[in-house]
Amino acid sequence: MDFQLWYLLALPALFAFGWWARGHEAGVRTGDGGDAAALSRGLNLLLNDEADKAIDAFVGIARLDPGTIELHYALGNLFRRRGEFDRAVRVHAYLLGRSDLPAAEREHALAQLSQDYLKGGMLDRAEGGFTQLLDSPGYRAEAMRALLRVHAMERDWGRAMERARDLEREAGESHRVAISHYLCELALRDAAAGDGAAAGARLAEALAARQGSVRAHILLGEIAERAGDRAGALRHWTLLATDAPAHFPLIAAKWSAALDREGRRAEALEQLRARLASAPSVDLLEACVARVREWEGAEAAEELLRNHLRENPSILGFERLLAVRAEQNPGEAVLESLRGLLATHSRRIGRYRCGQCGFRMRTYSWQCPGCGGWETYAPRRIEELDAAEGSSLSPGGAGMR
Repeated sequence: MDFQLWYLLALPALFAFGWWARGHEAGVRTGDGGDAAALSRGLNLLLNDEADKAIDAFVGIARLDPGTIELHYALGNLFRRRGEFDRAVRVHAYLLGRSDLPAAEREHALAQLSQDYLKGGMLDRAEGGFTQLLDSPGYRAEAMRALLRVHAMERDWGRAMERARDLEREAGESHRVAISHYLCELALRDAAAGDGAAAGARLAEALAARQGSVRAHILLGEIAERAGDRAGALRHWTLLATDAPAHFPLIAAKWSAALDREGRRAEALEQLRARLASAPSVDLLEACVARVREWEGAEAAEELLRNHLRENPSILGFERLLAVRAEQNPGEAVLESLRGLLATHSRRIGRYRCGQCGFRMRTYSWQCPGCGGWETYAPRRIEELDAAEGSSLSPGGAGMR
C-alpha cells in the first residue's frame, strides 16, 4: 500500500481519535485510559492492513463508548470506496444492530448499509433496505433513485419506469429519455412474444414520452417490416433519416434492403451514395460498399472505396479496401500482410465509445454497460470521434474558443 493510500486510510481514524480524546479528557486524566488504548490498537491494526481485526477493535470501543458512531460511518465508507464491500457491510450492520441507536441514526445506518449492498451487487438486499427507506421523508428521494438503479440493473423495466415517474412527480427530475427506452425494452419483449400490437402501443407511448425517439422509430420500422408492411417500415426509417441523420447509418442496410424488395434498387444506391458524400461515416461506407458489392460487383465496390478515401481518408476505410481487393486476389501475400498489420489497430479504433465513462463496445448500444447511461454512445466509431476532436482543437478549427 503506497503512502497516499495509508494517509487516506488513517485520516478518518485520526480525526475520530482527536474527537474522542477531547470529549474524554477528564476520564483520561483520572487514569481511565482503556478506551484510548483500544482506539490506538484499532488504529495500529488499520495501518498494518489488518482490517478485520481493526473492525473488531472499533466494535469493542463502541460497546464501551456509544458516542463513536461517526468513527464507524467513516470506517465503513472508507471500506466501500476501496471496494471492500463485505467489510463495509460488517461495520454498518453492527451500527444498525445497536439497540441504543436513535431513530434518525438508524435510518442513516440503513441507508449506508443499503449502499454497501448496491455497490457490492447484492441487489435483493439493497432493494429490501431502500424499500424500507421509502417511508422516511429524509431518505425517500435517495431511496427512489437507488431503487430505479436496482430495477434497471435487474432489467425490470416496468418497475424502473414507475420509479422514474415517481421521481419526476415528487422530485421534479426529468427521466423522459430513460422512460422512452424502458418502453422500447418492453416493446422488444412484446415483439419477441409475437404480440406486435402490444409492441406498437409501447412504442407509441415511447414517442409520447420523448418526441422524436430515434430508437422507437427504428423499432417501429422493424415491426412493420416483419408484418409485411414495407411501406410503413420505409416511412419510419425515412423520417428518421430526415430528423436524425446522424443515426441513419445504423439502419442504412435495412432501409436499402427494404427499397430493393420494393423494386427500387437504383433509388437505394443513388441515395446511399448521396448521403455518403454529404455526411461521411464508417458505418454508412460499410453499408454502401456492401450494397454496391452485392448489386454491381467487386470492381464497382473497389472504385467506390478509392474515390471515397481520396476525400475522406481513414484507416477503417483503407482496411475495407484491402478486404475487397483480397477477395478479388485470393492468396496475395502482400494484401494479407497489410490486413494483418492493420487488424489490431483497427479493432481498437473501430469501436463505439461511451461519452460519459469511456466504455468501448464493438457494436452500437443504446445503454452503456459500464455506467448504465442511456444514449451515451455517439453513432460514430472511435476513429471518427478522435479525428473530429483533433480537428476542433487544431488552430482555426471550428471548436476553438
